[in-house]
Amino acid sequence: MYDQLLANMAILVLAGFVGFAVISKVPNTLHTPLMSGTNAIHGIVVLGALIVLGNLPADAGWGVRSIAFVALIFGTLNVIGGFLVTDRMLGMFKSKPKVLENAGAKK
Repeated sequence: MYDQLLANMAILVLAGFVGFAVISKVPNTLHTPLMSGTNAIHGIVVLGALIVLGNLPADAGWGVRSIAFVALIFGTLNVIGGFLVTDRMLGMFKSKPKVLENAGAKK
């Protein structure tokens, strides 16, 4: 049992190091498309969580169901927040409307 826990912890730590190494080498211009892609992937994870939550056995306790539900809510908030941040970042690249200098002047 402890061998499997140690192996899982080692995988978690190595995944953290690899993720940090990969993300730190991404140029700033690619962060927005990567964020959109990861939000779409996380949306698939939320869909999978819905399926798992719906297929829990009848003898699953209320603790398992409540933890799964809270995880589903947090995942959904992450997807929504990620898309809002992506939309805001893309909004910074839109050109602003040109204001005419004499628009308010009367003849």
